[in-house]
Amino acid sequence: MTEQKNISTTYNPSEVETKWYEHWENSGYFTPSPDETKKPYTIVMPPPNVTGSLHLGHALDNTLQDILIRWKRLQGYSALWVPGTDHAGIATQARVEENLSQEGISKYDLGREKFLDKVWDWKEQYGGRITRQLRLLGASCDWSRERFTMDEGCSDAVLEVFVQLYKKGLIYRGNRIINWCPKCQTTISDIEVEHKDSEGSIYHMAYPVKDSDETIVVATTRPETMLGDTAVAVHPEDERYKHLVGKTVILPIVDREIPIIADDYVDPEFGTGAVKITPAHDVNDFEMGERHKLPHVVVIGKDAIMTEEAGIYQGMDRYQCRQQLVDDLKAQGILTDVESHENAVGQCYRCDTVIEPLVSQQWFVDMKPLAEPAIKAVEEGQIRFVPQRFSKTYLRWLEDIRDWCISRQLWWGHRIPVWYCQECGEIICTKEDPNSCHKCQGDKLEQDPDVLDTWFSSGLWPFSTLGWPQNTEDLKYYYPTSALVTGRDIIFFWVARMIFTSLEFMDEEPFKEVFIHGLILDSQGRKMSKSLGNGVDPIEIIEQYGADTLRFMLITGNTPGNDIRFHFERLEATRNFANKIWNASRFVLMNLADYEPGKGQVEYQLADKWVLSKYNQTIAEVNRLMDNYELGEAGRTLYDFIWNQFCDWYIELAKPRLYGHQTEVSKYTAQSVLHQVLSGTMTLLHPFMPFITEEIWQCLPHEEESIMISNWPQVDSNKIDAQIETQMEMLMEVIKGVRNIRGEMNVPPSKKAEIIIDAADEELATVLEQGKGYIELLANGEPVNIHVNLESKPDKAATAVVKGIEVFVPLMDLIDLDVEISRLEKEKTNLNKELKRVEGKLNNQGFLAKAPEAVVAKEQEKKKEYEQKLQAVLNRLEMLK
Repeated sequence: MTEQKNISTTYNPSEVETKWYEHWENSGYFTPSPDETKKPYTIVMPPPNVTGSLHLGHALDNTLQDILIRWKRLQGYSALWVPGTDHAGIATQARVEENLSQEGISKYDLGREKFLDKVWDWKEQYGGRITRQLRLLGASCDWSRERFTMDEGCSDAVLEVFVQLYKKGLIYRGNRIINWCPKCQTTISDIEVEHKDSEGSIYHMAYPVKDSDETIVVATTRPETMLGDTAVAVHPEDERYKHLVGKTVILPIVDREIPIIADDYVDPEFGTGAVKITPAHDVNDFEMGERHKLPHVVVIGKDAIMTEEAGIYQGMDRYQCRQQLVDDLKAQGILTDVESHENAVGQCYRCDTVIEPLVSQQWFVDMKPLAEPAIKAVEEGQIRFVPQRFSKTYLRWLEDIRDWCISRQLWWGHRIPVWYCQECGEIICTKEDPNSCHKCQGDKLEQDPDVLDTWFSSGLWPFSTLGWPQNTEDLKYYYPTSALVTGRDIIFFWVARMIFTSLEFMDEEPFKEVFIHGLILDSQGRKMSKSLGNGVDPIEIIEQYGADTLRFMLITGNTPGNDIRFHFERLEATRNFANKIWNASRFVLMNLADYEPGKGQVEYQLADKWVLSKYNQTIAEVNRLMDNYELGEAGRTLYDFIWNQFCDWYIELAKPRLYGHQTEVSKYTAQSVLHQVLSGTMTLLHPFMPFITEEIWQCLPHEEESIMISNWPQVDSNKIDAQIETQMEMLMEVIKGVRNIRGEMNVPPSKKAEIIIDAADEELATVLEQGKGYIELLANGEPVNIHVNLESKPDKAATAVVKGIEVFVPLMDLIDLDVEISRLEKEKTNLNKELKRVEGKLNNQGFLAKAPEAVVAKEQEKKKEYEQKLQAVLNRLEMLK
């Protein structure tokens, strides 16, 4: 047992947090080992970009994970939290290229090999920033197992997966539609496309039907793509166009003949019911083009310049082309209408360049065979989403899955393990660099220059981080992982990919449960962004308020899957909670100086039994909520118990027993209960607020080295007593009733008040007699007289009614009645004036017509408030006169 000691007068997070984190990490508490006597519990951290710094989204995500890991560790599991970072292909390469440009150097000046050396140097210099920041947050990861998506083990896993999928025919090279960034000069994934609302136009164009006087009107927001049209499509049941299906139109400007086709995808209710089809420059058009075997006419190049296929517009920027083409269509009478239209324009998340959908030769994964078992795993319950509604989001995406473009035109990343024989054209896919072609034995081999999508490597994260493709002890013991904690915005892009790759290569789901949280918005409900200037730096918050305050604020009031608004007022409230805990703990510790657990006699009083009942109920409720991932509600439950029941009531009730005015048994019992409940609640609170709980727990009598390796409190159902709770809560209501009277009647806090209590029956009177000392103490009552069915009510007494009980506080000797009546009369006059003024405003039709709705509502609220206050004053005057 560690010797009990006191804590400082005020809580200073900066003094506590660094000290304890270093102690935990240096003591190896974060580093579990496979242990057949324990159950494993595993979480793999969603790897943040190695280029990044901690933002509030990371703070929320990692706080939730840390709560789960600390909770399971306390419950006796071998709890492993694997940290790591993602190489973030585009973002990292762009950062290094930007640095080089300041020196007047490009990556091409260095060449691929030397440029990659620069990137690795940059990673070594700056790549640890976010992991250092996670330590400040209190993340209890096993840093000895930290992984990087391009470390040797993860790279081996990536190569193994690529080669196996290629050999199965599930990876292929083909011409398909992709997202192309003209500035970054690479394909990018769907998640890297940010859609921003933009003011644009819809252009209506009349295409002439060949050998007739008819035209068919189509509409587009991107008229420059019409140069690449290869069909016009209508719905097969649309009576307006049935007679045209199978005919052709003459594409204006370029005079190319293109067919009119019928396809169920076309919505006959939208626009004119006829749509232009440009398979080379639109995702949906591409799919339709595949169904109807339409050619691809690429009119916009990878540099966003019009190609030779664009005819007279060749060499123009796409937007210059748009303007010129619109003028030309207008001049020829082809453009029939232009209407304003707001649409979401896809932009590159890195450089804000508008994305160009392009048909390009890339590497793809055939998704249908991989998606089927991933759908089944969720439908049959092997994997559970929390909240359940997100399973629909997941399933809907997988059911409509398109093949996945995995190649990127970058130098930084996992290079595609494919070589092309320059002599016979053979394609060689292998993990090891080949020396010669296995077909013609030639040695002129060139490796594919592209690298793999970052999501390809992070999709293997649950098993590659545990050592796969080697059959390591970690992989055998800790896989499958227990829970994945992540935001709702990457269900498609990461969660689904981990599931289908794990099922394919591990024959088992990667995790049992997927805990989805929402996004953190600003106080107005907007996403935080640099452009809005509404971002909040979590490191600055930690420096000002402490990590515990940030963590607890982020998770309380937060329900699974829902977005949370950030308010600085909530930070202040949480800091107040930390100070409340600190001050209460300091009081308890000051009164445990002579206390030794198990060395004295215990005889519980009503208040002891009540707080122990509430404490055990709190354990049970926290367990239930944690099991259901209701972490915010679990935090709120602890807040309510610690602040409202333990601090505000029990500690106050225990004070007289600690000062030597009662028996040693009474004092020891109070000390025992204070120790048990404070120590237990600190353990329950530890996953949420790890630093302050460790500091307090270390000062309490304890056996283990640290709170984080102590034991999670167990529910003692024998101590849960509903009758005791009912009795105590009735006494609390009586005390609150007297306190309210004292406050309303301006009775000085130091002045003792006579309290007369009228109980409806003997049973209630007996409980009141048992708790008489509590009423005297906390209501400052003297004397306290208890009666059953009092015949006559006291004169000039304020009253409070509790179920089955009426409480009277005679005022004659407490206040100067004449002074109080005079004060109330003045208050009545003032309230009548204010009421008349506000009623005048609300009866003024001119005010009602001109004032904003919010201003009128505020005046109505004032009127209601004045009416309530006036009624309260009238009631008091009636009682006093």
